[in-house]
Amino acid sequence: MPDTARPVAQAPALKHVHKAMRHDSADKHVSGAARYIDDLPEPPGLLHMYIAMSERAHAEITAFDLSAVRAAPGVAVVLSAEDVPGSNDIGPVVADDPLFAAGSVHYHGQALFAVGAESIAAARAAAKLAKITYSEKSPLVSIADAKAAGAEIETPQTMALGDAEAAIDAAPYRLSGQLEMGGQDHFYLEGQIALAIPGEDDDLHLYSSTQNPTETQHLVARTLGVADHCINVEVRRMGGGFGGKETQSTIIASAAALGAAKTGRPVKLRLDRDDDMILTGKRHDFDVSYRAGFNNQGMLHGVQFEFAGRCGFSTDLSLAINDRTM
Repeated sequence: MPDTARPVAQAPALKHVHKAMRHDSADKHVSGAARYIDDLPEPPGLLHMYIAMSERAHAEITAFDLSAVRAAPGVAVVLSAEDVPGSNDIGPVVADDPLFAAGSVHYHGQALFAVGAESIAAARAAAKLAKITYSEKSPLVSIADAKAAGAEIETPQTMALGDAEAAIDAAPYRLSGQLEMGGQDHFYLEGQIALAIPGEDDDLHLYSSTQNPTETQHLVARTLGVADHCINVEVRRMGGGFGGKETQSTIIASAAALGAAKTGRPVKLRLDRDDDMILTGKRHDFDVSYRAGFNNQGMLHGVQFEFAGRCGFSTDLSLAINDRTM
């Protein structure tokens, strides 16, 4: 029997394609009415936090005296590695990234301790009273330094399609060379910031300028030694991130949350731009060596690249970054 004719379904009209759509906060951005974390009304009893950073790139800490910091005017809490009730680690993939340095420092600007005080000026002034001495070691600064020392965060891997080496060797012409690509800092307009407000029992409400609220929740809970559901992370908007607030924001969020948990008072931690650029991780530098084989028309017969990335002292997200680079 012949097929019964059926009407052809019409595709729904595409309402938004090729049409200008106004951003839902555009008028607020233009007028200045958009609220970022530093625009929120400061809760009563708010403490302002400052993170003190290492002045050495690689060293053992031989003396660590914070007694004068704790006794300074306006100081309510001083936090270091020994004050962390849970895990002193904020590594998102591999547990190799301490919140506060413990026993040794591994990069210039690494967080040593945090001060919560009645004002940011009081916190900064108190931090300068710390008595810390170091036994310096040689740092691995460049990719060449790391290669020479065999300092790798993962076993080298290869991605291949066919036999590139044989194709290059058999090509009429060959070319080889090396490229160096510098790193970048994520220059977001809203800097790294968190506001932690303690609640009942172990509950804590955390305003964080982060690209990953769930990861922030998990790592803050791990630092405090509480269940994930105790930490509520709120992100209304960010003034830029570009990857710089995917994991680096957890340093700021965890320190603020720890201060709030210890004191029972709200804590705001807002990094100045210079401190932000010193403390937090960057986009990777890369060294790239290459070999190519081609004919007199410029047609490639085969090409090989070897990428080496400067990943910093800890793993962070470098495994995924290197994969995507390849």
